This record gives sequence, structure tokens and C-alpha cells, in this order.
Amino acid sequence: MTEPAIITDDVNPLDPVHLPLTVTSAEQAPLRVWKFWGTALWGVLLFVAMFVGQIGAIVLLVMHRGLPLNLPSMQLIGSEPQALALSVIMGLPATLGVAWLAIRIKKESFVDYLALHWPTWRQFLLGAAGLLLTVMAWEVVSRSLGREATPGFMTDLLKSGRDKGAALLLLFAFSVAAPMSEEVLARGFLFRGWSASFLRVPGAIILSSLVWTAVHVQYDLYFLAEVFSIGLWFGYMRYRANSLWLTIVLHALNNMTAVVLTMWLGK
Repeated sequence: MTEPAIITDDVNPLDPVHLPLTVTSAEQAPLRVWKFWGTALWGVLLFVAMFVGQIGAIVLLVMHRGLPLNLPSMQLIGSEPQALALSVIMGLPATLGVAWLAIRIKKESFVDYLALHWPTWRQFLLGAAGLLLTVMAWEVVSRSLGREATPGFMTDLLKSGRDKGAALLLLFAFSVAAPMSEEVLARGFLFRGWSASFLRVPGAIILSSLVWTAVHVQYDLYFLAEVFSIGLWFGYMRYRANSLWLTIVLHALNNMTAVVLTMWLGK
């Protein structure tokens, strides 16, 4: 049996000539991936699927309550914490479905294409340490500028959800469903294809981080800059560890910490 090929930390982690840290087999054929434009087009479809899944949940709730199916009714329902949480949750299966279809067309493994491999404890601790330093740096900047560390509308939403009995549903939506949907899109599908294109690894990290930042258009420019910086770190760790599960867990921990602090410990 062929022994697994191991790439050590001695290589330049952003050198596109070298492979990521873990390779399943020395003789394994390269993955058949969508390159730049194919990845971009499928990425648009993934985003649309996520959006349709989220809007679909709101539409079903409007119909269930017997309200007229129009924009005011959807805005009314969508402003409720429970409805918003369900909307975020329903975006996940839609995103996974389109990603599975795109990968299936290439006749590749869903797990391998998205790098759904568990990281080592060393990789996890490194990723968590970098995330903590990034968040703390932005916290210092926020305090020095007299800004809130969390967008005001998110604070209102989370505290309203807590008061209306939707705390656990919101916690699941923002700490499980949202990280999985967004990571499959950005560090999973987009990074895989773009890193194999002319962009190589550095370009794929930057562009996928920009796309992930654009998903958070409800934030102002200050918070978008913070999201982008975190995305760069996630992209680096996705490449270094060859693990999407690592960025999903880091993303989940970041969101969960923010939700818990805002709901129960924040002023």
C-alpha cells in the first residue's frame, strides 16, 4: 500500500508550487475542478440558492399565517427574530445542494473538493490564536474610536430574540447554519476553483474574502473591513491546514462568542 505523502511546515505556506500540508496519496490524481470563470458562475448560483432558501422560508411563514404575499408582509415577518433565524437556517440546505450538483458534474468527491477534512489540534490552536488576535485588535480600534464592537441592529435583533424566546434558535442560526453556508461558498467552493486558476493561492484568498465580505452588505464600511481581515485569516488557514472544517469551526466560535456576549453579557 502506498504511504501517504506528507508535506511539512518547512515550505512557504503561500507558495502555489507546493501542495497544502496533507495529501492523501503520493500518486493521487489532481482534482478536476472548475477554474476561474466556472467557479465564478457556480459561485453566483450558490449565492442565489442561499438567498432563495432564505427568502423561501419567509414566504412560507407569510403563507402559513394567511397574510397577503407582498413585500410589506414579507418585511413584517422577516423582522421577527424567529423568522430571521429560520431564514438563515434554510439557506444552508439550498447552498449545499447547489455545491453538490456543481461537484457532481465534475465527478469528484464532495468531501475532497471542499476539503472537509478534520484539522490537527496544532492547526486548530494556531487558527484560534490568529482569530483571537485579529478580533482583539479590532476591539482596541473600536474602543479608541468610540465605536460599538457589534453593529447596533445586530444587538437589537439578538436582545429582541432573547426576550421573545428565540435565543437558542438564533444561536443555532448564526453559530451553525450561517458559518457552514458561508464557508462552503467562500473557503470551500470558491477557494478550491480559484486557487487552481491563474489567481493561485494568494489571489484566491483575497478574492474569496472579498466575496465573503460582500455577503455582509448590511454592515457599514468599518465592520466590512473587519470582516475582510478575518476572511484573509480564514483563507490562509484553509490553505495551510487543507481543512474547511477548521474555518467552519473558527467561524462558528467567532459568531457564537459574539451572540452569547451580546444576548446575555452585554450592556
